[in-house]
Amino acid sequence: MALMALFRSINKQLQAEGFQMKKKLTPTYIAGALAGLVLSTGVAHADTWRYAFEEALTDVQGVYATKFKEEIEKNSDHEVELFPYGTLGESADIMEQAQAGILQFVDQSPGFTGALIPEAQVFFVPYLLPTEPEQLNEFFRTSKAINEDFKGLYAEQGLELLKMFPEGEVAMTTQEPVKKPADLNGVKFRVMTNPLLVETYKAFGATPTPLPWGEVYGGLQTNIIQGQENPAFWIESTKMYEVTDVITFAGHSNFTTAVMANKEFYDGLSDADKKVVQDASAAAFEYIVDYQKGLTEESMAKIEKAKPEMTVNVLTEEERAPFKAAAAEVEKKFIEMTGDSGKAILDQLKADLKAVTDK
Repeated sequence: MALMALFRSINKQLQAEGFQMKKKLTPTYIAGALAGLVLSTGVAHADTWRYAFEEALTDVQGVYATKFKEEIEKNSDHEVELFPYGTLGESADIMEQAQAGILQFVDQSPGFTGALIPEAQVFFVPYLLPTEPEQLNEFFRTSKAINEDFKGLYAEQGLELLKMFPEGEVAMTTQEPVKKPADLNGVKFRVMTNPLLVETYKAFGATPTPLPWGEVYGGLQTNIIQGQENPAFWIESTKMYEVTDVITFAGHSNFTTAVMANKEFYDGLSDADKKVVQDASAAAFEYIVDYQKGLTEESMAKIEKAKPEMTVNVLTEEERAPFKAAAAEVEKKFIEMTGDSGKAILDQLKADLKAVTDK
Protein backbone atom coordinates (compact mmCIF):
# COMPACT_ATOMS: atom_id res chain seq x y z
CA MET A 1 0.00 0.00 0.00
CA ALA A 2 2.83 2.38 0.82
CA LEU A 3 4.33 1.74 -2.62
CA MET A 4 1.01 2.53 -4.31
CA ALA A 5 0.68 5.74 -2.33
CA LEU A 6 4.18 6.73 -3.39
CA PHE A 7 3.37 5.95 -7.02
CA ARG A 8 0.23 8.11 -6.84
CA SER A 9 2.29 10.94 -5.38
CA ILE A 10 4.79 10.64 -8.23
CA ASN A 11 1.97 10.57 -10.76
CA LYS A 12 0.48 13.75 -9.29
CA GLN A 13 3.84 15.47 -9.56
CA LEU A 14 4.16 14.47 -13.20
CA GLN A 15 0.64 15.66 -13.99
CA ALA A 16 1.34 18.97 -12.28
CA GLU A 17 4.31 19.40 -14.58
CA GLY A 18 2.24 18.60 -17.68
CA PHE A 19 3.83 15.23 -18.39
CA GLN A 20 0.63 13.20 -18.56
CA MET A 21 0.12 13.85 -22.28
CA LYS A 22 3.77 13.58 -23.21
CA LYS A 23 5.29 10.65 -21.38
CA LYS A 24 4.73 6.96 -21.04
CA LEU A 25 5.24 6.00 -17.39
CA THR A 26 8.03 3.51 -17.96
CA PRO A 27 10.02 2.11 -15.01
CA THR A 28 13.00 4.29 -16.01
CA TYR A 29 10.89 7.42 -16.07
CA ILE A 30 9.16 6.60 -12.77
CA ALA A 31 12.57 6.02 -11.17
CA GLY A 32 13.62 9.44 -12.41
CA ALA A 33 10.46 11.02 -11.05
CA LEU A 34 11.10 9.39 -7.67
CA ALA A 35 14.57 10.95 -7.56
CA GLY A 36 13.08 14.34 -8.40
CA LEU A 37 10.31 13.94 -5.85
CA VAL A 38 12.76 13.11 -3.07
CA LEU A 39 14.81 16.19 -3.89
CA SER A 40 11.88 18.55 -4.26
CA THR A 41 10.14 17.49 -1.05
CA GLY A 42 13.28 17.39 1.06
CA VAL A 43 12.51 13.86 2.34
CA ALA A 44 16.17 12.96 1.96
CA HIS A 45 19.32 14.30 0.38
CA ALA A 46 20.05 12.14 -2.67
CA ASP A 47 23.60 10.83 -2.88
CA THR A 48 23.20 10.02 -6.58
CA TRP A 49 22.87 12.92 -9.00
CA ARG A 50 21.47 12.35 -12.49
CA TYR A 51 23.08 13.99 -15.55
CA ALA A 52 21.74 13.68 -19.12
CA PHE A 53 23.31 14.94 -22.34
CA GLU A 54 22.69 14.98 -26.09
CA GLU A 55 25.51 12.77 -27.36
CA ALA A 56 27.07 9.34 -26.88
CA LEU A 57 29.35 8.69 -23.92
CA THR A 58 32.41 8.72 -26.23
CA ASP A 59 31.47 12.03 -27.91
CA VAL A 60 32.47 15.48 -26.66
CA GLN A 61 29.54 16.02 -24.29
CA GLY A 62 30.01 12.49 -22.96
CA VAL A 63 33.72 13.05 -22.35
CA TYR A 64 32.94 16.30 -20.50
CA ALA A 65 30.27 14.54 -18.43
CA THR A 66 32.63 11.67 -17.58
CA LYS A 67 35.26 14.12 -16.32
CA PHE A 68 32.61 16.05 -14.35
CA LYS A 69 31.45 12.79 -12.75
CA GLU A 70 35.05 11.83 -11.91
CA GLU A 71 35.68 15.19 -10.21
CA ILE A 72 32.42 15.11 -8.21
CA GLU A 73 33.04 11.56 -6.97
CA LYS A 74 36.69 12.29 -6.18
CA ASN A 75 35.88 15.36 -4.09
CA SER A 76 32.59 14.42 -2.38
CA ASP A 77 30.48 11.50 -1.18
CA HIS A 78 28.07 11.94 -4.10
CA GLU A 79 27.78 9.77 -7.18
CA VAL A 80 26.80 10.93 -10.66
CA GLU A 81 24.72 8.72 -12.95
CA LEU A 82 25.17 9.55 -16.65
CA PHE A 83 22.44 9.28 -19.29
CA PRO A 84 23.70 9.57 -22.90
CA TYR A 85 21.53 10.53 -25.88
CA GLY A 86 18.38 8.47 -26.28
CA THR A 87 18.30 6.87 -22.84
CA LEU A 88 15.80 9.42 -21.49
CA GLY A 89 14.38 10.70 -24.76
CA GLU A 90 15.21 13.56 -27.13
CA SER A 91 16.65 16.97 -26.22
CA ALA A 92 13.25 18.44 -25.34
CA ASP A 93 12.59 15.53 -22.98
CA ILE A 94 15.76 15.90 -20.96
CA MET A 95 15.26 19.64 -20.66
CA GLU A 96 11.75 19.13 -19.27
CA GLN A 97 13.11 16.57 -16.82
CA ALA A 98 15.86 18.96 -15.69
CA GLN A 99 13.39 21.80 -15.14
CA ALA A 100 11.12 19.46 -13.16
CA GLY A 101 13.97 18.30 -10.91
CA ILE A 102 13.90 14.72 -12.21
CA LEU A 103 17.41 15.37 -13.49
CA GLN A 104 19.94 17.34 -11.47
CA PHE A 105 22.17 18.20 -14.47
CA VAL A 106 21.61 18.51 -18.20
CA ASP A 107 23.83 19.41 -21.16
CA GLN A 108 21.93 21.00 -24.02
CA SER A 109 22.95 23.15 -26.96
CA PRO A 110 21.55 26.69 -27.11
CA GLY A 111 20.23 25.50 -30.47
CA PHE A 112 17.48 23.73 -28.55
CA THR A 113 17.44 25.97 -25.47
CA GLY A 114 16.68 28.92 -27.77
CA ALA A 115 13.00 27.99 -27.57
CA LEU A 116 13.13 28.72 -23.82
CA ILE A 117 15.79 31.43 -23.86
CA PRO A 118 15.65 33.33 -27.18
CA GLU A 119 18.87 35.23 -26.41
CA ALA A 120 20.78 31.91 -26.44
CA GLN A 121 20.28 31.83 -30.21
CA VAL A 122 23.07 34.42 -30.45
CA PHE A 123 25.52 31.53 -30.87
CA PHE A 124 23.94 30.88 -34.27
CA VAL A 125 24.73 34.29 -35.69
CA PRO A 126 27.16 33.18 -38.45
CA TYR A 127 30.80 34.24 -38.25
CA LEU A 128 30.40 35.68 -34.75
CA LEU A 129 32.86 33.37 -32.97
CA PRO A 130 36.61 33.24 -33.69
CA THR A 131 38.01 30.19 -35.51
CA GLU A 132 41.39 30.25 -33.73
CA PRO A 133 41.07 27.64 -30.94
CA GLU A 134 43.02 29.46 -28.21
CA GLN A 135 41.05 32.67 -28.76
CA LEU A 136 37.81 30.70 -28.78
CA ASN A 137 38.61 28.88 -25.54
CA GLU A 138 39.73 32.07 -23.80
CA PHE A 139 36.49 33.74 -24.89
CA PHE A 140 34.41 31.00 -23.23
CA ARG A 141 36.58 31.22 -20.08
CA THR A 142 36.36 34.98 -19.66
CA SER A 143 33.20 36.23 -21.41
CA LYS A 144 31.04 38.39 -19.14
CA ALA A 145 28.01 37.64 -21.33
CA ILE A 146 28.46 33.89 -20.86
CA ASN A 147 29.63 33.75 -17.26
CA GLU A 148 27.42 36.51 -15.81
CA ASP A 149 24.68 37.85 -18.08
CA PHE A 150 23.32 34.55 -19.31
CA LYS A 151 23.04 33.20 -15.76
CA GLY A 152 20.05 35.40 -15.02
CA LEU A 153 18.28 34.38 -18.22
CA TYR A 154 18.75 30.68 -17.45
CA ALA A 155 17.68 31.21 -13.82
CA GLU A 156 14.33 32.56 -15.05
CA GLN A 157 13.74 29.10 -16.55
CA GLY A 158 14.62 27.24 -13.35
CA LEU A 159 18.18 26.48 -14.45
CA GLU A 160 21.59 27.23 -12.98
CA LEU A 161 24.03 27.79 -15.85
CA LEU A 162 27.30 26.10 -14.89
CA LYS A 163 29.42 26.20 -18.02
CA MET A 164 29.28 26.80 -21.76
CA PHE A 165 31.92 25.30 -24.02
CA PRO A 166 32.65 24.92 -27.74
CA GLU A 167 32.47 21.52 -29.43
CA GLY A 168 34.15 22.18 -32.75
CA GLU A 169 33.76 23.98 -36.06
CA VAL A 170 30.48 23.15 -37.77
CA ALA A 171 30.66 21.66 -41.27
CA MET A 172 27.89 21.24 -43.82
CA THR A 173 27.30 17.82 -45.35
CA THR A 174 25.45 17.80 -48.67
CA GLN A 175 24.96 15.71 -51.80
CA GLU A 176 26.49 18.34 -54.11
CA PRO A 177 29.46 20.72 -53.67
CA VAL A 178 28.81 24.06 -51.95
CA LYS A 179 31.08 26.90 -53.01
CA LYS A 180 28.60 29.79 -52.89
CA PRO A 181 25.13 30.46 -51.44
CA ALA A 182 23.51 29.78 -54.82
CA ASP A 183 24.70 26.17 -54.54
CA LEU A 184 22.26 25.73 -51.65
CA ASN A 185 19.24 26.90 -53.67
CA GLY A 186 16.52 24.26 -53.46
CA VAL A 187 18.49 22.17 -50.95
CA LYS A 188 16.31 20.95 -48.09
CA PHE A 189 18.72 21.46 -45.21
CA ARG A 190 18.02 19.92 -41.81
CA VAL A 191 18.24 22.37 -38.92
CA MET A 192 17.48 22.13 -35.23
CA THR A 193 14.15 23.59 -34.11
CA ASN A 194 15.78 26.99 -33.72
CA PRO A 195 14.24 30.08 -35.36
CA LEU A 196 17.57 31.84 -35.92
CA LEU A 197 19.16 28.76 -37.49
CA VAL A 198 16.18 28.66 -39.85
CA GLU A 199 16.90 32.30 -40.76
CA THR A 200 20.60 31.49 -41.27
CA TYR A 201 19.94 28.85 -43.88
CA LYS A 202 17.29 30.97 -45.55
CA ALA A 203 19.94 33.69 -45.86
CA PHE A 204 22.39 31.11 -47.21
CA GLY A 205 19.86 30.19 -49.92
CA ALA A 206 18.74 26.77 -48.65
CA THR A 207 15.29 25.53 -47.63
CA PRO A 208 15.69 25.00 -43.86
CA THR A 209 13.86 21.92 -42.62
CA PRO A 210 13.55 21.40 -38.83
CA LEU A 211 13.80 17.69 -38.05
CA PRO A 212 14.43 15.64 -34.87
CA TRP A 213 17.92 14.22 -34.81
CA GLY A 214 16.68 10.63 -34.83
CA GLU A 215 15.18 11.19 -38.30
CA VAL A 216 18.19 12.82 -39.97
CA TYR A 217 20.09 9.75 -41.22
CA GLY A 218 16.96 8.24 -42.75
CA GLY A 219 15.94 11.61 -44.17
CA LEU A 220 19.26 11.94 -45.99
CA GLN A 221 19.13 8.31 -47.12
CA THR A 222 15.68 8.75 -48.68
CA ASN A 223 16.34 12.28 -50.03
CA ILE A 224 13.67 13.89 -47.83
CA ILE A 225 16.51 16.26 -46.93
CA GLN A 226 19.77 16.83 -48.78
CA GLY A 227 21.97 18.45 -46.15
CA GLN A 228 22.74 18.96 -42.45
CA GLU A 229 25.43 20.60 -40.31
CA ASN A 230 27.49 19.40 -37.35
CA PRO A 231 31.08 19.24 -36.06
CA ALA A 232 33.34 16.67 -37.74
CA PHE A 233 33.45 14.35 -34.72
CA TRP A 234 29.64 14.06 -34.79
CA ILE A 235 29.55 13.51 -38.56
CA GLU A 236 32.02 10.65 -38.06
CA SER A 237 30.44 9.23 -34.89
CA THR A 238 26.91 9.15 -36.34
CA LYS A 239 28.10 8.03 -39.80
CA MET A 240 26.42 10.96 -41.57
CA TYR A 241 29.16 10.62 -44.20
CA GLU A 242 27.51 7.39 -45.36
CA VAL A 243 24.48 9.26 -46.67
CA THR A 244 26.10 12.46 -47.98
CA ASP A 245 28.89 13.00 -50.50
CA VAL A 246 30.39 16.41 -49.72
CA ILE A 247 31.68 18.02 -46.50
CA THR A 248 32.13 21.79 -46.60
CA PHE A 249 33.94 23.91 -44.03
CA ALA A 250 32.67 27.48 -44.42
CA GLY A 251 33.90 28.70 -41.01
CA HIS A 252 30.45 30.05 -40.15
CA SER A 253 29.91 28.51 -36.71
CA ASN A 254 31.33 26.58 -33.80
CA PHE A 255 28.88 24.26 -32.06
CA THR A 256 28.26 25.56 -28.54
CA THR A 257 26.72 23.68 -25.64
CA ALA A 258 25.70 24.51 -22.08
CA VAL A 259 25.80 22.49 -18.86
CA MET A 260 23.05 23.38 -16.39
CA ALA A 261 21.71 22.27 -13.03
CA ASN A 262 18.14 22.34 -11.81
CA LYS A 263 18.14 25.65 -9.92
CA GLU A 264 16.07 24.51 -6.94
CA PHE A 265 18.42 21.56 -6.51
CA TYR A 266 21.52 23.76 -6.87
CA ASP A 267 20.26 26.46 -4.51
CA GLY A 268 19.56 23.78 -1.91
CA LEU A 269 23.14 22.52 -1.87
CA SER A 270 25.52 23.36 0.92
CA ASP A 271 28.26 25.87 0.14
CA ALA A 272 30.74 22.99 0.15
CA ASP A 273 28.72 21.04 -2.42
CA LYS A 274 28.24 24.12 -4.58
CA LYS A 275 32.00 24.53 -4.64
CA VAL A 276 32.42 20.87 -5.61
CA VAL A 277 30.01 21.37 -8.53
CA GLN A 278 31.66 24.61 -9.68
CA ASP A 279 35.15 23.13 -9.42
CA ALA A 280 34.07 20.02 -11.34
CA SER A 281 32.56 22.20 -14.08
CA ALA A 282 35.77 24.21 -14.40
CA ALA A 283 38.01 21.12 -14.40
CA ALA A 284 35.85 19.43 -17.03
CA PHE A 285 35.98 22.58 -19.18
CA GLU A 286 39.79 22.62 -19.21
CA TYR A 287 39.82 18.89 -19.87
CA ILE A 288 37.42 19.07 -22.82
CA VAL A 289 39.10 21.97 -24.62
CA ASP A 290 42.41 20.11 -24.35
CA TYR A 291 40.74 16.87 -25.50
CA GLN A 292 39.49 18.60 -28.65
CA LYS A 293 42.94 19.54 -29.91
CA GLY A 294 43.31 17.74 -33.24
CA LEU A 295 39.89 16.10 -32.88
CA THR A 296 38.54 17.54 -36.15
CA GLU A 297 41.57 16.30 -38.05
CA GLU A 298 41.31 12.84 -36.46
CA SER A 299 37.62 12.63 -37.29
CA MET A 300 38.14 13.72 -40.88
CA ALA A 301 40.91 11.14 -41.31
CA LYS A 302 38.50 8.43 -40.13
CA ILE A 303 35.82 9.65 -42.53
CA GLU A 304 38.19 9.73 -45.49
CA LYS A 305 39.45 6.24 -44.66
CA ALA A 306 35.89 4.89 -44.41
CA LYS A 307 34.78 6.71 -47.58
CA PRO A 308 37.74 7.64 -49.82
CA GLU A 309 35.43 9.13 -52.45
CA MET A 310 34.12 11.77 -50.01
CA THR A 311 34.72 15.32 -51.27
CA VAL A 312 36.00 17.74 -48.62
CA ASN A 313 36.04 21.48 -49.33
CA VAL A 314 37.48 24.21 -47.12
CA LEU A 315 36.19 27.50 -48.49
CA THR A 316 38.68 30.29 -49.14
CA GLU A 317 38.16 33.77 -47.68
CA GLU A 318 36.94 34.90 -51.09
CA GLU A 319 34.41 32.07 -51.21
CA ARG A 320 33.26 32.83 -47.66
CA ALA A 321 32.60 36.52 -48.42
CA PRO A 322 29.01 36.11 -49.72
CA PHE A 323 28.14 33.86 -46.76
CA LYS A 324 29.51 36.53 -44.42
CA ALA A 325 27.43 39.17 -46.21
CA ALA A 326 24.32 37.04 -45.59
CA ALA A 327 25.27 36.82 -41.89
CA ALA A 328 24.58 40.54 -41.46
CA GLU A 329 20.91 39.89 -42.24
CA VAL A 330 20.81 37.06 -39.71
CA GLU A 331 22.18 39.39 -37.02
CA LYS A 332 19.38 41.86 -37.76
CA LYS A 333 16.85 39.03 -37.46
CA PHE A 334 18.31 38.06 -34.07
CA ILE A 335 17.78 41.58 -32.74
CA GLU A 336 14.24 41.65 -34.15
CA MET A 337 13.46 38.34 -32.39
CA THR A 338 14.96 39.23 -29.02
CA GLY A 339 14.65 43.01 -28.71
CA ASP A 340 16.71 45.06 -26.25
CA SER A 341 17.68 42.02 -24.18
CA GLY A 342 19.14 40.24 -27.21
CA LYS A 343 20.93 43.35 -28.43
CA ALA A 344 22.50 43.82 -24.99
CA ILE A 345 23.75 40.21 -25.01
CA LEU A 346 25.08 40.55 -28.56
CA ASP A 347 26.86 43.82 -27.76
CA GLN A 348 28.44 42.30 -24.65
CA LEU A 349 29.53 39.20 -26.58
CA LYS A 350 31.16 41.40 -29.21
CA ALA A 351 32.99 43.35 -26.48
CA ASP A 352 34.13 40.08 -24.88
CA LEU A 353 35.32 38.78 -28.26
CA LYS A 354 37.21 42.00 -28.98
CA ALA A 355 38.99 41.75 -25.63
CA VAL A 356 40.22 38.27 -26.60
CA THR A 357 41.03 38.81 -30.28
CA ASP A 358 42.84 42.13 -29.69
CA LYS A 359 45.39 40.54 -27.33
